[in-house]
Amino acid sequence: MGGKIAPSLMCADFLHLEDTLSTLDRAGVDYLHVDIMDGAFVPNFTLGPDFVHAVRHATRVPLDYHLMVDHPERHLHLFPVREGDIVSVHQESTPHLQRTLQQIKSLGAKASVALNPSTSVLSIEDVLDDVDMILIMTVNPGFAGQKLVPATLHKIARLKRFLGERNYGHIEIEVDGNVSMENARKMRQAGADIFVAGTSSVFKPGADLLALTRELKEAIA
Repeated sequence: MGGKIAPSLMCADFLHLEDTLSTLDRAGVDYLHVDIMDGAFVPNFTLGPDFVHAVRHATRVPLDYHLMVDHPERHLHLFPVREGDIVSVHQESTPHLQRTLQQIKSLGAKASVALNPSTSVLSIEDVLDDVDMILIMTVNPGFAGQKLVPATLHKIARLKRFLGERNYGHIEIEVDGNVSMENARKMRQAGADIFVAGTSSVFKPGADLLALTRELKEAIA
């Protein structure tokens, strides 16, 4: 089975969002990645509940929520989470990670833990029973267009081994940050399953979104 694509709507042209969603639907993307930032956990504000509700009404593609917020458990009720969606919360964002993951699962979504570049994969060993996937940040979270942190390629491979050795090989690995065509191939070889696509690949200004999305699908096949 090939890798899955989750285009990052933070990188889309909001003036033509409906056309973008239609194109991504035709391209057969697996998820739509939605970055939620609170200006506290990361130094930026991005997409909020009203935006997400509008997207939810415009497409049937499952949403991939990435909550870069402090205490995400306090904000889950604001979003139209459905069965089949993904909700990622950062290991560093809450002292009650296991409870938060259970809260996500109670909504019918797939629970995911996001790890910043400096956060060890060992930090989630005690919640592996509660997660469906793990999001490896390959840049520091908060802004699009950053360069890859090279050590994170080794981290993907290390996580893949870590999961396999503990009989959790079914847990998928998602990657987010500078997922260019070239980097995506390397990430796939390292063990990544889901690829957040932004300005480094499918959302290049003035380029053909449909063609680039299909090119990325081939790169991670």
